Amino acid sequence: MNAPVNPSRLGSTRREVVVGATLAGGALLVGCSPADVLSIGAKDDFGAFGPFIKIAPDGAVTVISKHIEFGQGNHAGLAAIVAEELDADWSKVSVEQAPANAKVYANTLMGVQGTGGSTAIANSWGQLRKAGAAARAMFVQAAASKWSVPAGEIAVKDSVVSHAASGKSAGFGELLADAAKVKPPESPTLKSPDKFTLIGTDRVRRKDGQVKSDGTARFTQDVQAPGMLVAMVAHAPLFGGKVKSFDATEAKAVPGVVDVFEIPTGVAVVAKNTWAAKSGRDAVKVEWGDSKAEKRGSDQILAMYKDLVAGKGLTDKLKWESFETQGQVDDASTGDKVFETTYDFPFLAHATMEPMNCVAEVKGNQAKLTFGSQIPTVDQLNTAKIVFTLPGSVQIDTLFAGGSFGRRANFQSDYAAECVHIAKKVGGGKPVKLVWTREDDMQAGYYRPIAHHAVRVVLDADGYPASWRHRIVTQSLMKGSPMPQKGLDETAVEGCKGSPYLKATPNVDAQAILPDTGVPVLWWRSVGATHTAFAMEHTIDQLARKAGKDPVDYRRTLYARAGANRHLAVLNLAADKAGWTTPAPEGWTRGVAVHESFNSVVAQVAEVKMENGEPKVGRVVTAIDCGVAISPDQIAAQMEGGTCYGLSAALYGAITLKDGVVEQANFDTYRVLRHNEAPRVETYIQPSANAPSGVGEPGTPVIGPAVANALLAIDGKATGALPFVKT
Repeated sequence: MNAPVNPSRLGSTRREVVVGATLAGGALLVGCSPADVLSIGAKDDFGAFGPFIKIAPDGAVTVISKHIEFGQGNHAGLAAIVAEELDADWSKVSVEQAPANAKVYANTLMGVQGTGGSTAIANSWGQLRKAGAAARAMFVQAAASKWSVPAGEIAVKDSVVSHAASGKSAGFGELLADAAKVKPPESPTLKSPDKFTLIGTDRVRRKDGQVKSDGTARFTQDVQAPGMLVAMVAHAPLFGGKVKSFDATEAKAVPGVVDVFEIPTGVAVVAKNTWAAKSGRDAVKVEWGDSKAEKRGSDQILAMYKDLVAGKGLTDKLKWESFETQGQVDDASTGDKVFETTYDFPFLAHATMEPMNCVAEVKGNQAKLTFGSQIPTVDQLNTAKIVFTLPGSVQIDTLFAGGSFGRRANFQSDYAAECVHIAKKVGGGKPVKLVWTREDDMQAGYYRPIAHHAVRVVLDADGYPASWRHRIVTQSLMKGSPMPQKGLDETAVEGCKGSPYLKATPNVDAQAILPDTGVPVLWWRSVGATHTAFAMEHTIDQLARKAGKDPVDYRRTLYARAGANRHLAVLNLAADKAGWTTPAPEGWTRGVAVHESFNSVVAQVAEVKMENGEPKVGRVVTAIDCGVAISPDQIAAQMEGGTCYGLSAALYGAITLKDGVVEQANFDTYRVLRHNEAPRVETYIQPSANAPSGVGEPGTPVIGPAVANALLAIDGKATGALPFVKT
């Protein structure tokens, strides 16, 4: 990354001062939010219906989505919110990706324009309802004025405005010019949920299904432009390694190679096509400097984590921080009422179906990026640092992306910044497409961090937790964030912090320590819950077993003590639908787990058996409380996808380092769940009138402990480390 610009070294023009202060992170404009400053230079000319709705002369409605679609299906839900309040014809509603403009399109739960944390629907719910209702009111008022009838007598259905008493009616297209002249109401009347006719029905299906099925959907790899060059980058084999020198003689001899040069993250090879870029990259001879590189293996890192739990290696800066404390834990008791265990979790790759890629055009300090941008505001800021311009003037055209699971959202904009550096060197506004191979991303990308948990529970006379001591060691995901952080990184402890099991325990001492390593880490689908859910849920089953109680009944008691009514409801729903009180099919055993993440609560019952020495999962019954269910079909799809993604990681997922080098490179060495291994997933939605909460991630962290608990029921052996299948 380039060093922050010192405003005192800039010229005196207003533009230069604004650029300098913005890139340096300074507070320049009184009364302006960061989104205001970062959006300086962005366009703000929207139509009569505001930044989220466009209506064509034929009455067709286009919903502008501020959130990227990379497989999670949020465009359907976002469009349905608008269509419901607008009473639009769902068959004539389409979705268009919003431009990068944080002032207008910021995620209200993040403060920047971006998609993540299962917040797309949750943060847009009120915003889009208001936009749709305001547009509807404008059509109603236009019709009332045109027909000289009371607005209260006018109805709207399927994009048709009508007045029963006079028999008059008109479509949105016919009233468009008049409606566009009506001032939008600031506080339009929203529908009562019992009046919804679209939301909550199976009519809310994906709007991108056709184009993704027939191949016309546009992904970054599909981008072609006159004179476009393709680039690949040779990265250091060790994290933190730097280029000492390189010899490009053989690379430049490869037909189609245009240029070879150094960029901050390695050596870039620019060519006329992808094959030439790869062949040239393979031919570059690079001498790497590794004096500041991470050279430890993953086993050594994990051993260091265990030493920290044992009290070794602590310093004034590297010390334990509390995140849950109540009463006085019992560290003195011994014997049968004491339970102790540890859990180890490996590095994980995101393994998206579409590896990282980006197209950039740079001419002077003008920049345009075309790719699947997950956090456009951060990508604008990092681009602006490189080409020295206003972040808001960086144009980003966001395309579909083939999965992310957190990978496309990092503070450094790693691959996008690489592409901008390369395009800047090429210059002249010539488009450059940067392509990362699967091997590039798996060996030089970002990872879910290693985590180690140590748990000590003392049971009361009835077999329930009386004292709970919990220690977590993992890396911080928020380090390097442009957003100020106070206290402990919540992403490291979420799912343990606030757990109903800790609330139900009179005495708790839960602490975490977040050491640095040289391995770049990042959120991974369900973030902290990827390890905390397993630690909490597998511990609870072992405690129930120790107390001689049914694991479902054991949870019911703890949820009642904690006042965790939502947990109790989904647990009961899943247990009922799974037939928990009846025998499992012959040869199968059931396991249960419940976890809350992203304000949604998921319970799962998994049917498991051992086959050829490996766990096989046949059926998973899922119950979810996610507030108002906008699209039941899409919620079910996300539970299915999240379950398979989580199961894949629990069964097989592990990135290992040997002397600092990642040992896995592709799916031959990083095993993932195959189609024939996928379980049958049944999804049941707990009715709720609450605002929508997360769906994309909460289905992921529950399946691992559900399987572990089934295995525990088979032979009484607990799982202390993932993955289940060791290679």
